[in-house]
Amino acid sequence: MSIFNGERLTNKTFKLDIERMRRGWYSDKYFENIVSLLNILKQQGYHFSGKSPRQLPIDPAGIPISEIKVEMQWFTRRQPFAIVAGVDKALTMLRYCTGHFDENGRFVETWQDLEVEAVQDGVIVPYEGDPMRVRPVMKVRGRLRDFSVLETPTLGILSRASRIATNVYNVLKAAGGKPVLFFPARFDVHEVQAADGYAYDIAVQRYNQDYGHRIRSFVSTDAQGDWWGGVGGGTVPHAVIATFLGDTAAAMLAFAETQPPNVPRVALVDFENDCVGTSLDVLRAYWQRYRELMEAGQEDEARRYILFGVRLDTSSNLRDRSVVSLGAPELDLGVNPRLVIAVREALDNAWRDWDDLDEEWLPRAREYCRQVRIVVSGGFNPEKIARFEKLSVPADIYGVGSSLMSNDVTTNTDFTADVVRVCLEGEWVPMAKVGRAACDNPDLEPVDLSIF
Repeated sequence: MSIFNGERLTNKTFKLDIERMRRGWYSDKYFENIVSLLNILKQQGYHFSGKSPRQLPIDPAGIPISEIKVEMQWFTRRQPFAIVAGVDKALTMLRYCTGHFDENGRFVETWQDLEVEAVQDGVIVPYEGDPMRVRPVMKVRGRLRDFSVLETPTLGILSRASRIATNVYNVLKAAGGKPVLFFPARFDVHEVQAADGYAYDIAVQRYNQDYGHRIRSFVSTDAQGDWWGGVGGGTVPHAVIATFLGDTAAAMLAFAETQPPNVPRVALVDFENDCVGTSLDVLRAYWQRYRELMEAGQEDEARRYILFGVRLDTSSNLRDRSVVSLGAPELDLGVNPRLVIAVREALDNAWRDWDDLDEEWLPRAREYCRQVRIVVSGGFNPEKIARFEKLSVPADIYGVGSSLMSNDVTTNTDFTADVVRVCLEGEWVPMAKVGRAACDNPDLEPVDLSIF
């Protein structure tokens, strides 16, 4: 469930590999070992015969260890906050994979015996650096042997999805309300695309809620929209320009002729390392076709030739020909402020060089040029975006890729699950390891696993 629609995602969305998950295929081996140990102790009728170093309200001698109920909490320590995502998939794992195999190898579901609390996706979880004061995103009470094997996969989906969501949120803040295209698909295996795209959408919705914007979610693959109903979108790749022998304008005309009018026409203009020149070539080619069709009364067909934008993706080891001609410093590599400014100025004034404009078409041509947006991509992260925004660089849309998956010391969103209490004769007794403690979160709410 996200805080934006109040609806839980279920296994109809996730399609878990239930059989192998139940058997620990996706779990760190020591959790599988724990399940085996506790099940064997149950078969042997083992009762506690050790000596606890903790002060307990009862004499623990004779307690059947395999039947002890524990309270486990899942939490992250990302500072100063994390945008939580992945909760519904973790809950779905608990619903379908909590239980044990009987002596005949049949899986016995025991999810009905769990007491579960969880937050909703999209919640902000603050953390100030004290591991004794965390904000759990899930709490489960039940027999450890029934759900211990799920610790690894539940932590995995919470860690990755929340990291992506938080990274995206920080990029959106840096962009100050401008759209951010989600471009990390090529930097990881395809299996993660659905979860990553969902986490991105959660971050967009959270940003819109917090800052009063209406930014749309833009993903590059259909898989990234699978969990929330989005579809992939995009421009043309460098490969197709190569197929058109380096003629970007010809490639973009073919794109316009063959693709539905509702697909935004965004030209990738760095193929010849001349973003200004290529942008002007494409713009003029589109304008000429647009005007011809409008004059012929074919307004619907003319819509195919409205240039939505140009995308600058200059390699970080190159200086674009446009900034070289301006006498720019050698440090102006890749997509830089000076280049974007040059492209904007060229687009805005392109109509001045179109000598066939009469009084009727001149204002229309001027508006046609100025409505073209600039998309920038290649090495963008919150720091680079913030610098562009501080300098008022006229970039309209940011395409961001690998930095959204960053997992360094500042972006680490790893989750941990700890047993923090045990139930002894109906009383919940603190039993966290030293340095941890049972904590609360006002956003936790009871969860009915039957809905998954």
